Amino acid sequence: MSPAGGATTVMGGPRDDQAAILADRLGRRYGDVTAVESVSLAIRPGEFFALLGPNGAGKTTTLHMLTTMLRPTSGTAAVFGFDVARQPHEVRRLLGMVFQDPALDDRLTARENLEIHAVLYGIGRKEREQVIDRALGWAALTEARDRRVRSFSGGMKRRLELARALTHSPKVLFLDEPTIGLDPQGRRNLWEHIDALREGGMTVLMTTHNLPEAEACDRVGIMDAGRLVAVGTPRELVARHGGGASDGGAEPGAAEHGGVDRRAPDPARRGADLEDVFIALTGKQLRDEQATARDRLVSFAKRGGEHTR
Repeated sequence: MSPAGGATTVMGGPRDDQAAILADRLGRRYGDVTAVESVSLAIRPGEFFALLGPNGAGKTTTLHMLTTMLRPTSGTAAVFGFDVARQPHEVRRLLGMVFQDPALDDRLTARENLEIHAVLYGIGRKEREQVIDRALGWAALTEARDRRVRSFSGGMKRRLELARALTHSPKVLFLDEPTIGLDPQGRRNLWEHIDALREGGMTVLMTTHNLPEAEACDRVGIMDAGRLVAVGTPRELVARHGGGASDGGAEPGAAEHGGVDRRAPDPARRGADLEDVFIALTGKQLRDEQATARDRLVSFAKRGGEHTR
């Protein structure tokens, strides 16, 4: 059920009451440079969905359009029926966001960071302390509540960012490469918290270029060069596009969340996985890499093309 307040019609027809997120031919250009082209997808309430692709694939730009941070230059999108371009305030009330780059004020304490967020989202004074205490406890940061964030480890900062995103009880959580920069223990701890949200029925849209993380999701959308080239469960994608494998593919979610880039042998000697699918669809290996020429071109266009918003 969509929130009260009059949700809009999207995708040229009646609103789909079963969708948490809808995008129809969503695109973003910076002058002559196309960052995202004609992305269409529908994500169900309670679904854990990953946008998988290398650096520069358009994942973050897509996320920024869906969260109202960036205005689309073509197509439409909605969150629980509210149009991201025409009803941004309604959309923002429904979502929580963990950015790829740290977005905490490290001069403030953990409690102060959460309090600012609670005030911005209109949480009343009487309820505020209870909400903040609950968030700190959930993130295992109660004892660090009065420490300045600059003294936190990377894992502690990520947990605090996740707790902050959940302070106002959003219906949808957006995670942009949430485990970047974390050591294996930090990634494991963060994933334990994300898994708890998943089990509680939270709708989650995550961007990643980490294969084990994507394989743990309900469905995956593979992005390359600004386009969504395939969508399905990990098993479906392997069955459809992982040709040459000797069996039905790895069980989705079987890989640990350690973030290790799997350099697997020839798929003819073992089950195909999402890396085989990605290579089959794009002709590239999925790995951490330096910015490509296209990344730099898009970055340059963003700096010079903000008038296109």
